[in-house]
Amino acid sequence: MNDLLELDTAGPVLIVGGYGTVGTALTRLASTEWPLLLTGRNPERGSHLTGHNVSVQKWDLNHSEPFAAKVRAVISTVNDPHDRVLRAAVGSGIPYVDVTRWTSRVTRAITLASLLKPTAPVLLSSGWMGGVTNIVAALLAQDLGGARHIDVAIRYDTSDQAGADSVDFIDRLGLNFEVRKGGQAAVVRPLTDTRWVDIAGHSTKVARLDTPEQFTLPLTLGAGTVATRIGFSSNSSTTALLAARTAGLFRWGSGERWAPLRRSLLYSPGSGGVAHIRVDVTGPLGTGTAVISDPQGQAHLTAMGGLLGLHTVLDPAAEPGVSFPESSTALSSAVAKLESHGVTILRS
Repeated sequence: MNDLLELDTAGPVLIVGGYGTVGTALTRLASTEWPLLLTGRNPERGSHLTGHNVSVQKWDLNHSEPFAAKVRAVISTVNDPHDRVLRAAVGSGIPYVDVTRWTSRVTRAITLASLLKPTAPVLLSSGWMGGVTNIVAALLAQDLGGARHIDVAIRYDTSDQAGADSVDFIDRLGLNFEVRKGGQAAVVRPLTDTRWVDIAGHSTKVARLDTPEQFTLPLTLGAGTVATRIGFSSNSSTTALLAARTAGLFRWGSGERWAPLRRSLLYSPGSGGVAHIRVDVTGPLGTGTAVISDPQGQAHLTAMGGLLGLHTVLDPAAEPGVSFPESSTALSSAVAKLESHGVTILRS
């Protein structure tokens, strides 16, 4: 395959997966700011989004047929298993954002992007909800003189709209993962270390989950301990997931044969829900808490993370090289942008 992207500073922003669940939300947000080019395997599925400032082309990341376009920036909202989008964008000096990688693929992207010697910004924004969690954690740390300990608690609304990629994390639940605890490396088993947390007035049982911010925040903010946990708006979903872990489903049932059963535990998208995340940061000056809520749901909140990422990489002052959302020097303006789109961030 020989994908050819060319930098055109007057061209469209390329949204790979632009008519999926998150891609559609991002398209609606970004189309008011830039011309857009959407790609995916089945362009006809994006026909309802075409019109003024928006066009659609086919780019199947699992097919060898090459793709070519002239664009000002690229954002990937779907899995890029062969790094085709990353290679094409970074190799051509095009500003690039990714909001979909799990931790091991983030580490691979860092290595690959560095080897390609990027001449444009490369933002790996795959922390929970497109890096919104990272931004809020960094803002709290800024006010507290740093971050020693960061806890993230997610309330996943099972009635929310969701794309298939949104539950890809369930395929990682049979794999132990490494985090930082007290400044030292520690190995954690998924769905352990449970606790009850108040998230936006909802008492929610949460358990450990492998997410990229647990890898990046110790590097960027110097946090000695970072822990992300997830719980569900449906107690029965939480109970079923923890029971499946106890029964060993995510180990003995890790292959393709059992994928439908694994995903059925979570993937039953509804008509809409509310995204809630609680972030607690302890630093030299004390402890701070922020509760992020988006009444438009998790796809919208992830898309907002992508929109913030595009603004970051398209900023004329942005420097070439790999970065993460929490490294931004404009944290307050990012929060203001979130709030202007209906996201609430209550701090205490």
